[in-house]
Amino acid sequence: MRKWCEVGLLSLLVAASVFGQTQKAASKTYVLKAARLFDGKSGTLATPGVVVVADGKIVAVGANAAIPAGAEVIDLGDATLSPGFIDAHTHLTMMYSDDFKQNRLDGLQKTIAERALDAAANARVTLMGGITTVRDVGSSDYIDVGLRNAIRDGKVPGPRMLVTVHALSATGGHCDFSQGYREGLFGHEAGPLEGVINGPDQARYAVRLDHKYGADMIKVCATGGVLSATDDVDTPQLTQEELNAIVDEAHALRRKTAAHAHGAEGAKRAIRAGIDSIEHGTFLDDEALDMMKQRGTYLVPTLMAVQGLQEQIDRGVYIPPAILVKAKVAIAAIHQTFQKAMAKGVKIGLGTDAAVYPHGRNTEEFHQMVDLGMKPIDALRAGTSSDADLLGLADKIGTLEAGKLADVVAIPGDPLQNIRQTEHVFFVMKEGVIYRNDRGSTPR
Repeated sequence: MRKWCEVGLLSLLVAASVFGQTQKAASKTYVLKAARLFDGKSGTLATPGVVVVADGKIVAVGANAAIPAGAEVIDLGDATLSPGFIDAHTHLTMMYSDDFKQNRLDGLQKTIAERALDAAANARVTLMGGITTVRDVGSSDYIDVGLRNAIRDGKVPGPRMLVTVHALSATGGHCDFSQGYREGLFGHEAGPLEGVINGPDQARYAVRLDHKYGADMIKVCATGGVLSATDDVDTPQLTQEELNAIVDEAHALRRKTAAHAHGAEGAKRAIRAGIDSIEHGTFLDDEALDMMKQRGTYLVPTLMAVQGLQEQIDRGVYIPPAILVKAKVAIAAIHQTFQKAMAKGVKIGLGTDAAVYPHGRNTEEFHQMVDLGMKPIDALRAGTSSDADLLGLADKIGTLEAGKLADVVAIPGDPLQNIRQTEHVFFVMKEGVIYRNDRGSTPR
């Protein structure tokens, strides 16, 4: 037994050492080459693709970029260089499961430490799939804060994270963690410290608590949800005054805001309050979409969420009857709403609701949007420069430009000809550190 413990400890130390060495590589100078380049904002691909990286930042882009002496040249061949992808709607601290009941039980039985380790595994697979930045829009027990900090400090590999601490909810609402359980099970009624509020004053207090304990953004649940047990999917769950208070307080603290909103009325309340994005937006009506267009509110449609639900339905996986009814109604509506939003020129960001489907499949969202009529170049922008704008990080990420952080991925072939090539990312760099390179490097 002692021998096996020593072997296990040695393996952990070796892994930590390798990761530490990878982190130090950010100080190196690289020249990345490929047949094509998507810069994150243009309407076409540049040929050939060249990106020069030094000290974790992009220093030059384009065929005429000077090659610094001593730089390591990595020729990725028939591929397209792109800014690292962004997923504006994830739940890295939640596990996907085909077993609804077991998943609920795991949430009660697993220790916080075990859930944190699960989250680290989710973060790694997400990064290796080409997602270098995420908004994580709902967690508990400060696992999202801990994971964000561990990634930021180079302790574990994962995408850059913007976190919410708690998604704010009305009592009994979609993001009330105790909904669906018997009264008294958790020893107290959920309150502002857990993100559950009633009235504008509690709403402001909850925003301040999330901010105090590490939130980069504020997420609210403005309507019912598909996977919650005690509500209708489209009912409004926060008053106009509560949403006004949440958004006003968040913006005063320089925090962006996002609203889970399937139903039109709840979404319109959030839009009037000045929300920065509507998540899902399944049953948005013309008035809501017109308001979003006028105010510049983003829609993050999370098409992979309905894909994940549809796959479970197709496989006959057990889903509680009340939730199954809601899932089928949402699946039937979301695609048409997305197409109406496109036609009206509403800003669209890429977000997937990772955890409703298995983590690591985030880039399938690109083809979901293209299949519904979005141009491939617009889908790529949604997952790069548009998301960077939504997150308030356009000065740091989202495009391949000198001065930006060196978040770069490589896609085989030409994604404008086949958007599903985005699902086969084989090279991942984040802030000048190479986390994945399946083709190896060619020093010159």
